[in-house]
Amino acid sequence: MKMQKSTLAHLEAIMSIIDDAQKHLASLNIDQWQDGYPSEEQIKLDIENNDSYIVIDEAEKIIGTTVFTTTLEPTYNKIEGKWLTEGNTKYGVIHRLAVSDDYRKSGFARFVFDYCEKKLIEQRITSMRIDTHKDNIGMQGLLKKMGYKYCGVIILTSGAERLAFEKVF
Repeated sequence: MKMQKSTLAHLEAIMSIIDDAQKHLASLNIDQWQDGYPSEEQIKLDIENNDSYIVIDEAEKIIGTTVFTTTLEPTYNKIEGKWLTEGNTKYGVIHRLAVSDDYRKSGFARFVFDYCEKKLIEQRITSMRIDTHKDNIGMQGLLKKMGYKYCGVIILTSGAERLAFEKVF
């Protein structure tokens, strides 16, 4: 697998993968990404902001997508709980992680986390934050396996609650 920046040329493939992820979450009765989020407009904005990535396999097929950024996340400013690095103004964030149905359980998510953590370490940034839905037990399990610690609850701009996690390197 290889991770690289997305371009608008990748938009159709990214949206197809997001559609797969939305259907997968719905099949698990997880009310996450069931309201039109993330929209094509959001993905275009991610690409324009240079924060969108694709993951390709050995055959150069796009198998997954994510947003990885060091831009501070406004919804992380207020947490019911406490960040491991409270007051930290330099951290990485992963959003909108999605994989093609054919590559579920392939190590995709672990690959993305490892890649992003390595990039942060190279920049001397010492933590990564991420949030997920309370019913997304699969993601919560992965986060715990990857060394992320539960920190509390954040509120999205939509008003929805998310469980917040952080890992310090």
